[in-house]
Amino acid sequence: MPMLEFLFIFLQTLTLLALAPLIIGVIRKTKAVLQSRKGPPLLQPYYDLIKLFHKGSVISKDASWMTTIAPLACLISMVVAALLVPAFLTTTAGFMGDLIVLVYLFANMRFFMALAALDAGSTFGGMGSSREMMVSALIEPAILLAFFSIALLTGTTSLSIASGLIVDSGAELIGPTLILAFSAFIIALLAENSRIPFDNPATHLELTMTHEGMLLEYSGRDLALMEYASMIKLMLFMTIAWNAFLPWGIATELRMGSLLIGAGLFLLKVFLLAVIIALIESSMAKMRLFRQPSLLAGAFVLAFLAVVSYFVLEAM
Repeated sequence: MPMLEFLFIFLQTLTLLALAPLIIGVIRKTKAVLQSRKGPPLLQPYYDLIKLFHKGSVISKDASWMTTIAPLACLISMVVAALLVPAFLTTTAGFMGDLIVLVYLFANMRFFMALAALDAGSTFGGMGSSREMMVSALIEPAILLAFFSIALLTGTTSLSIASGLIVDSGAELIGPTLILAFSAFIIALLAENSRIPFDNPATHLELTMTHEGMLLEYSGRDLALMEYASMIKLMLFMTIAWNAFLPWGIATELRMGSLLIGAGLFLLKVFLLAVIIALIESSMAKMRLFRQPSLLAGAFVLAFLAVVSYFVLEAM
């Protein structure tokens, strides 16, 4: 691979890592505006992370080495995943893995986060872990089927190649398969990233917490690593939602014009999706835990119908 492509892969990954806290700021600011509040500054997530990185960590005396390594393991999993996701250019470190590897990297982060929450023996950590595992067990088949739809349409499980093929096809691949798979993935995005209606990231009410419940034992630098890894995960899901299912506008070659258009459209897309998430969270309440399987089953049905529609349309 030419050195110039390596440089752009590195630049693309840095863009994803740098923008992740800003996306959280956009969601919070949009929600504040919708609720007629001034809200925190757009850069507040950066300030929070910097403040936490300057503080020391306090670890429970009952915790083992798992609590210590989990924040780093979560962050490394997300940085490696960022190398595989195309943002403004279809070229990625695709030789390292494909869509299936991405699913396992997300599962790896969840695995370490849940184990660390159980490790300290906290009541709320155990409760948050069990809820997180329940949601992930129900939503993972929908994500795999949505990715399987992309693989059927393009004939590859490489995300960068699939994005390029969909762009080159023009409007030919727009159809029920792509739209249904995209819809299923948006529901998965909300569930996997603990957003409303599945979880409320702003709540600290112990009985309703899922994601936050797993972070109660963390403080200082370790909490900053966990929070940053979660921000990157949301950013990656938003990028995959656009560039795996609707990648039009992404640059497919290293030309200045294409790269500028790709970067501009990428920013527009992720900010638009951040506003949509804020609209959803401002217009809905958190769903009760025992009602969530119904919505998660809906995502699975949408993804399953995407696969079925591909074979039905192929047979016609």
